Amino acid sequence: MLRRLYDWVLHWADTPYGSWALFLLAFSEPSVFPIPPDILLIALAVAIPKKSLKYALICSAGSVLGGCFGYLIGWQFMASIGNRIVDFYGLTPKVEHIEVLFNKYDAWAVGIAGFTPIPYKVFTISAGAFNINFLVFLIASCVSRSARFFLVGGLIYVFGPSIQSFIDKYFNILATAFIVLLVAGFLIIKYLL
Repeated sequence: MLRRLYDWVLHWADTPYGSWALFLLAFSEPSVFPIPPDILLIALAVAIPKKSLKYALICSAGSVLGGCFGYLIGWQFMASIGNRIVDFYGLTPKVEHIEVLFNKYDAWAVGIAGFTPIPYKVFTISAGAFNINFLVFLIASCVSRSARFFLVGGLIYVFGPSIQSFIDKYFNILATAFIVLLVAGFLIIKYLL
C-alpha cells in the first residue's frame, strides 16, 4: 500500500497540478499523510530546475501551515483525533518521550524533527497537546522546514537533475550535518556573547 501511495504522489509531477499537489501533500504530511513531500519536491524540481526554489517555497509554506494544523489537532482534538493519528503510526509509546524532549529542549525538539526524517507529525500534534508556546513552535517549524526544503531545492537549482541520486542517497547525513552546524553556531554565539 505504501508503494502505491508513493507512486501516486510521484505521478503528480507529470500533471499541470503538480504545484497544488505539492502544497497539499506538504500540508497533510505534518499531521496525517505518511509520504513526505520531499519526493514530489525533488520530482518537480528535477523536471524544471529553474523553478526548484519556487517549489521549495510552496513546500515550506504548505508544511508549516500543515504543522500548525497538527498543533491544532493536538491542542483541541487530542482525545478525539490526535490519539488516533499517533496510534495509527504506532507511535503512542513515543509521546511520553517527546514530552520529555519538549520540556528539556523546547524549540530544538521541533526544529530537529522538522528538518530530519524523525516523524514530524508526532511532534506537531504533541506540541499542541502539551501546549508548547505556539510562537516558539511556529518559528522552529518555519526555520527547520524551510531549511530542509530549500536545501533540496537549492541543490537541484545549482546542480540540476544529476543531484537527485546524491540527495536520495545522503539525505540523512546531510540533515545530521546541518543540525551539528546549527548547534555549533548557537554554542559559538552563546559563548561569544
